[in-house]
Amino acid sequence: MRNVTLILDDGSRFPGKSFGYEKPVAGEVVFNTAMTGYPESLTDPSYAGQLMTLTYPLVGNYGVPPFTIEPNGLATFMESERIHAEAIIVSDYSEEYSHWNAKESLADWLKREQVPGITGIDTRELTKVLREHGVMMGKIVFDDEPGNVPEAMYAGINYVDKVSCKEVIRYNEGAGKKKVVLVDCGVKTNIIRCLLKRDVEVIRVPWNHDFTGMEYDGLFISNGPGDPDTCDEAVQHIRKAMSLSDKPIFGICMGNQLLSKAGGATIYKLKYGHRSHNQPVRMIGTERCFITSQNHGYAVDNNTLGTDWEPLFINMNDGSNEGIRHKTKPWFSAQFHPEAASGPTDTEFLFDEFVKLL
Repeated sequence: MRNVTLILDDGSRFPGKSFGYEKPVAGEVVFNTAMTGYPESLTDPSYAGQLMTLTYPLVGNYGVPPFTIEPNGLATFMESERIHAEAIIVSDYSEEYSHWNAKESLADWLKREQVPGITGIDTRELTKVLREHGVMMGKIVFDDEPGNVPEAMYAGINYVDKVSCKEVIRYNEGAGKKKVVLVDCGVKTNIIRCLLKRDVEVIRVPWNHDFTGMEYDGLFISNGPGDPDTCDEAVQHIRKAMSLSDKPIFGICMGNQLLSKAGGATIYKLKYGHRSHNQPVRMIGTERCFITSQNHGYAVDNNTLGTDWEPLFINMNDGSNEGIRHKTKPWFSAQFHPEAASGPTDTEFLFDEFVKLL
């Protein structure tokens, strides 16, 4: 294992060892407090441009499942067709793995997909630095190549455009009872699975595709990476769709933010984001609380919601917005992940609520 150093924008340095693909890399350093789910997290398009730190110390002990593709084109066990995170940062990488569905080690997978992985990092201290300072840019540099330092950029880059599909893709074509247009901002595979198992036809369109002239029964806006303010084309199409009809709309994560922007609200960046399997949210107007899986660095400002809109969920840790709904029309969203791969599926019923409205 070659010696590497993680260098943060504030000058903090964390020495470690390389166990993945050997190349210097830069990006926004974030932390995830989930105990499991590294195959799903690494392939989640919402991690594009980010160096993912896992706070749980032991990583790699259950290996990686096979990267098989189903007849409909979806990955069987992953959330997309490749790793999207720029790198993974862990405290203790387990070289030995054991799991009934494992086909290779995490290290072998990272090398095959040319993604760096570093171990031996004091992730507790790193997380404390990120919580105190907020997420910041960082670089992974190989100690024996000190001159090969990449440039770190994240703000202002349209990562949604990098991960969205480039053409219209149809699932369950002609067989579903209802048609749902899915605006792909970096959609996780399990979102599509959750829609398909509810017997709908899914029409997946690029993030900036004008779908308003298409025939459909409901609109779905997916999760995705980066700053929602870079996605104005999508916002304009959503706003146009809302002006043309009252067809049901459901948004998740980035979808919550884009729907909110279409409704006139503004977005702000969280200090260090919500990335975990254990975020408690409460449904507004009730005492119902749910444990949710989340992965986002931006949030909706509740104070900027229009008079026709209201918060649907609120985060019980920091009071931030976790979803919105229109007061009279069938339009709603969740900032968390009801499909939760990986994580708890307590809120998957939101897909049922959406399909009932179609």
